[in-house]
Amino acid sequence: MNFPVPEHSRRQVNKAGVFFITEGTEKDMDRLVETWRVINNWRSSHGYPINTFRATLTSRLKRIDKNAIIAQRLKRVQSIFQKLIREKNMRLARMQDIGGLRAVVEDLTKLQLLRDNYVDCKNVNFKHKLVTERDYIACPKTSGYRGIHLVYRYLNTLNPAYDGLLVELQIRTRLQHIWATAVETMGTFLNHGLKASEGPQDWLKFFSLSGAAFAHLEKSPIVPGYENLTAKETYVKLTKQATALEVATKLHGYSVATQAVSNYGTGFYHLVILDPVERTVSIESFSKDKLAEANDRYVDIEQKILNGSGLQVVLVSAGRVDQLRNAYPNYFLDTREFVKKIEQISQKV
Repeated sequence: MNFPVPEHSRRQVNKAGVFFITEGTEKDMDRLVETWRVINNWRSSHGYPINTFRATLTSRLKRIDKNAIIAQRLKRVQSIFQKLIREKNMRLARMQDIGGLRAVVEDLTKLQLLRDNYVDCKNVNFKHKLVTERDYIACPKTSGYRGIHLVYRYLNTLNPAYDGLLVELQIRTRLQHIWATAVETMGTFLNHGLKASEGPQDWLKFFSLSGAAFAHLEKSPIVPGYENLTAKETYVKLTKQATALEVATKLHGYSVATQAVSNYGTGFYHLVILDPVERTVSIESFSKDKLAEANDRYVDIEQKILNGSGLQVVLVSAGRVDQLRNAYPNYFLDTREFVKKIEQISQKV
């Protein structure tokens, strides 16, 4: 299986990122095309590292949680550029989550076991260097987000072309996962980056509060701003806000039925294309040896998005379509589990 390798220096990659967010709308088509080529090559080069990381992750999870959800993805160009704009000192070659993996486990006990297996276990066959650990469970974000992020610098003596690329592993419990994907789904319909704490204050406050309520359910540190509330007070406050915003009605209305998923087949890589206006999802699947073709198609659709098509697209690998839906429910506008949890909290009140 042939994977793309980095063809450009980090200096060239950084220049491409700067050009696209500052001058990308200019009519210099030759430079624009070259910029796209540099960025796509850099992003697609992360395919090999995350593929090998996934093999290790799958092996470790067999001993910890056989029912865990595992997924890998290459970061969307839109998300890359939004991050470059939002974080002024960020450079494309230093971005830590272009190649990302996600493990969703049953509960905090299994999450901690998996984290310790990576961070504390001295495995002689695991040579990659841990660059950053962010524990958003011990220290939740004010947005309500919780989970653990491990960033590694890839090292492979047998294939040094990829040395130095960064890979991010996100570890979440199922409860943390349904919260995070509900935020992304609501952000899609509000057309705001709720995930980045941008958008209407009432919805930002609701998700921050629901993150605090979910932390109480898991008996873990509370989201900043809600530490002085008891669990019951948090649940009461959340129930009132959910009612005022008509959360259940709106999120149920946004859900795409399974029948709306079309054009999918078997494959290792899946291009998930969401049309938020029509509320339809289509999936284009590619075999393991068609990664280059999948990347080319990914770029084609992203160029349409940057021209205002309104679509959303992501290239992922998560097994069968039902597994794909569990790993990325936001791309199926599926918030049923989140709504169910909110209703259960209301019943507690």
